[in-house]
Amino acid sequence: MTSTVASTVTGAGGTVYAEISDGVADVRLNRPEKLNALNAAMFGDLLEVGLAVRSRPEVRAVVLSGEGRGFCAGLDFSVFSAMVDRADWRDPDLERGELLDPGDQLVELSRGQRAACVWGTVAAPVIAAVHGPAFGGGLQVALNADIRIVAPEATLSVAEVRWGLVPDMAGTQLLPRLVGMDRAMELTLTGQVITGEEAARIGLATRVADDPRTAALELAREIAGRNPDAVRAAKSLLDSAWHVAFGDGLAAERRAMSRIATSPNQREAVRARLEKRAPVFTDSPIPPFERS
Repeated sequence: MTSTVASTVTGAGGTVYAEISDGVADVRLNRPEKLNALNAAMFGDLLEVGLAVRSRPEVRAVVLSGEGRGFCAGLDFSVFSAMVDRADWRDPDLERGELLDPGDQLVELSRGQRAACVWGTVAAPVIAAVHGPAFGGGLQVALNADIRIVAPEATLSVAEVRWGLVPDMAGTQLLPRLVGMDRAMELTLTGQVITGEEAARIGLATRVADDPRTAALELAREIAGRNPDAVRAAKSLLDSAWHVAFGDGLAAERRAMSRIATSPNQREAVRARLEKRAPVFTDSPIPPFERS
């Protein structure tokens, strides 16, 4: 059955948009003529669209992908040229910092970190669908997703060192969690390019698919059909496992179970399963994001 787009969100710069339907936000990077390379407008649009998606209680899963021949080729060449000329490549009119509430923990981050890390603050699971190149900042955007489905022939690189830079969009923090510290060191210090097949083998990608966007949308729709309260709680618990003590994690599990068990959506999940029908869940307001 073909779904109908319920709403569309487009960044002010026009370089990122999201179509939201049936609980899934289909987010597209939209500079295909530049392989979706990151410029000032796209940094702002990633944050703007990410905040909009984050605020929508009807969003139960997110797919993040690129239009055209690739996911994201990293920084636009014009940025590097400006660096050589010692020009300020940042456009203050496109920072979009005014979109953030003063208490939002994204406020303290740089523009690039906000553009990537906002996707890690979405309560619903985020799935990156990667085809073609995912280099530098583009790869770091994908690292902030919860799941990465990549084409076998996709090319991925922590490319910053080749331009005399360091990863600064959470790459140094997220990459070792996925591939281990030694492999993260090798990838970061050499800028080597690996395929989607190799990325899946070392844990950088969740799995490969010939059509990653289609596979990601199928997975997103499956997740969107589950109890959204349980999905969001499970994501939060798994995220916190990186940085909370084991006992604190167990306590968080107990609190989550106490809150969810016998709640309206959980009872609906049981009834629907017993009656062998599709569940009808109610979306709750999204609480303000707080990182532990």
